[in-house]
Amino acid sequence: MRQTFNETTDPSFGPRHAPLIRAAMAAQGLDGFIIPHEDEHQNEYLPAANDRLAWATGFTGSAGAAVLLRDKAAIFVDGRYTLQVRDQVDTDLFEVRDLVEGGAPAYIAEQAKPGWTIGYDPKLHSPDALERLKAAAVKAGAALKAVEPNPLDAAWGSARPAQPQAPVSPHPLRFSGEESQDKRERVGRSLAELGADAALITAPASNAWLFNIRGGDVIRSPLPLSQSILAADGSATLFLDPAKVTPELPSWLGNSVTLAPPAALADALQGLAGRRVLVDPAASSAWCFEALERAGATVMRGADPTALPRACKNAVEIEGARAAHVRDGGALARFLRWVAVEGSRELPSELEVVRRLEGFREATGALKDLSFDTIAGAGPNGAIVHYRPTERLARRLQAGSLLLVDSGAQYLDGTTDVTRTIAIGTPTAEMRQRFTLVLKGHLALARVRFPVGTTGSALDALARVPLWAAGLDFDHGTGHGVGSYLGVHEGPQRISKLPNAVALRPGMIVSNEPGYYREGGYGIRIENLQVVTQPAEIAGGERLMLGFETLTLAPIDRALIDTALLTLEERAQVDAYHARVLSVIGPGVEADVRAWLEEACAPL
Repeated sequence: MRQTFNETTDPSFGPRHAPLIRAAMAAQGLDGFIIPHEDEHQNEYLPAANDRLAWATGFTGSAGAAVLLRDKAAIFVDGRYTLQVRDQVDTDLFEVRDLVEGGAPAYIAEQAKPGWTIGYDPKLHSPDALERLKAAAVKAGAALKAVEPNPLDAAWGSARPAQPQAPVSPHPLRFSGEESQDKRERVGRSLAELGADAALITAPASNAWLFNIRGGDVIRSPLPLSQSILAADGSATLFLDPAKVTPELPSWLGNSVTLAPPAALADALQGLAGRRVLVDPAASSAWCFEALERAGATVMRGADPTALPRACKNAVEIEGARAAHVRDGGALARFLRWVAVEGSRELPSELEVVRRLEGFREATGALKDLSFDTIAGAGPNGAIVHYRPTERLARRLQAGSLLLVDSGAQYLDGTTDVTRTIAIGTPTAEMRQRFTLVLKGHLALARVRFPVGTTGSALDALARVPLWAAGLDFDHGTGHGVGSYLGVHEGPQRISKLPNAVALRPGMIVSNEPGYYREGGYGIRIENLQVVTQPAEIAGGERLMLGFETLTLAPIDRALIDTALLTLEERAQVDAYHARVLSVIGPGVEADVRAWLEEACAPL
């Protein structure tokens, strides 16, 4: 079974390293240093060699930052990690602050002294984030200084793990659905239309998609750490550690792709002098922009040119997603039966829930990795969005409570992400009422039809209206994009209150996950993945309308549904979904699981 990366057990990580970093800072004449979570590739999940925030503080969440000053320090996390950060970090050494409300810029503006020099590594910050940090330093009368090497890396020294060298393998056409040459020429044409000669692509997921390759450098996502320069004619240079290059890779990439080591990137950027180069400020570091400007290139700020075509899955990828969800649905049926039959009797801990679910997915024989660390929140822990159990935080299931489980898997043919809320014993009337309000919003977003050009922001309210009518809401987005055997969080589309100019298009996979969280009591979330369907007529209508096809196949806990709150249409929708789950998943599971599934999917 795979290791669960949800707590720091390695003694080589943690806040005892702060004195070492401060000594390296002093040697470079620095009064402070900024430590982002992101690495040189702006990854959500990091290899151990690049997890600088964890090494400095002990915190292993997927988002955060820290600022180390001469005599004080702070760590910044969002609401997902309020418990985890206090469990992992010595709060006598690091003050815990909010990442969203002010974050590191506000702390620097408040705590830095006039004349101080605050160091940063330009390879670890986006240009937009860096501008906010510089403005904060100026406000305090201090200055930001780019440093190389950065003092954290200098302090880490020989104890730092080696960079990952997982072999890079072809992602076959039976999974990708489009040849890399065709993708590169298609994206190249879009560059030419923008007036760009080339694009610098630093996001590993983008390179994995563009070149039809996968790797193992990053947990939870099959990514090879890499960069590339794509020319408008479709030719490209892929910067990849030679140790990762397998014998079949050069021929797989073809003659129009040149392989080069990552160290050659700086010289390659120098070679773009006089060219117009597209770079995404949200995905590439300030170092990239500065290197191109020094070289004399014209930098064009714009979205990663692979992001939109990568988000719009082709027919092969959609069929792969369907197959992955059928496979995953069998594992989920076995797991949900275990919770209902054995778990409700034995009342295991959250960590046992996590292990059991991963075991059922392992038993498929096709699991490559989880798509993120499993969230299993019992009782009040379920009210902490994106809570992850650790040995010290884990609770046992209790009768009369709720269990929220948010999990996902990586298979060669697709990436899954599903949340189910399960009653342990008999739920209260309030639990059933709140669950049913969340379900009504989920159903509304699943069945909606909408015209071409509609964004996820325009649909977000559908998932909230039943909660709003009761004076309730939830404080996270309703839906995020999902990759095809790539990252479980993928843009540029999303369903959220936050404005988003990217319209939903056929082939985009998004989550549908409204929720409700009663602090100190319980959490509720219902999440399915769904794919945007092709425009189609509605009888008597005047415009073609897009819609959603639900991919996830797992029963919704009927014990938590107050049918009196559902309309006839909603009841029929739940019954139709459950009938589909039973017909698709039932034939592939054992007799005892099939018997349980028949009961779980019975009509309301």
